Amino acid sequence: MMEKPSGNRYPDIEENLKIVRHSIAETCVKAGREPGDVTLLGVTKTVQPDRINAAIRAGLEVIGENRVQEYLSKREMINLDNVRAHLIGHLQTNKVSKIVGKVDMIESIDSVKVAKAVSDASLKRGIVTDVLVQVNIGREDTKHGVMAEELEQLLRAAACFKGIKIRGLMAIPPIYDTEREKRAVFSDMCKLFIDIKGKNIDNVAMDILSMGMSADYREAIMEGSTLVRIGSAIFGSRS
Repeated sequence: MMEKPSGNRYPDIEENLKIVRHSIAETCVKAGREPGDVTLLGVTKTVQPDRINAAIRAGLEVIGENRVQEYLSKREMINLDNVRAHLIGHLQTNKVSKIVGKVDMIESIDSVKVAKAVSDASLKRGIVTDVLVQVNIGREDTKHGVMAEELEQLLRAAACFKGIKIRGLMAIPPIYDTEREKRAVFSDMCKLFIDIKGKNIDNVAMDILSMGMSADYREAIMEGSTLVRIGSAIFGSRS
């Protein structure tokens, strides 16, 4: 049951954010990394604007939405001053013109066609859009993303588009029960990230590795994630 706010506050969200931040910092220390190496993104899918704003007041600096229409319907009610917004869900080409310029980053580029559409829409607006390329690291039919063996080809093609800047990779791995399984797939993703970085492809920065959600962000951090996407651990279970 959603907790009623006390004035403009949502104590559950404030407490959850403290717990998640502490856990991220603790895991970074365990991994021999600095807590500042990992960015916390709050996933706001199905979350009402007043609860998103409560998280922002409590210090959340990056939010991520899955669906273009949902984000656009809430955008004017969210206090986005000094907050970065990412699109983290699948992007269809017919939605590109609606979202470009309305978010700071698109994390879900999964084809040359979508990359070109984002670039073209960005150039029309006189901007360059930061993007991540989504990798289907678990080779799942139910998930979007480029296969690992096709990643370099996609990156080299998309790197030619002047309206985007490729900042790194994103992945949604399969759901695993054990820490060993979780860490293994994140390790594979990090190796891919490091391999691409070593190729020094023009217009491919490879400084963001977005992987890890509420159920597996600790394992992701242990294996090199630089951005974790946390929803239910901050905002509670979705309706």
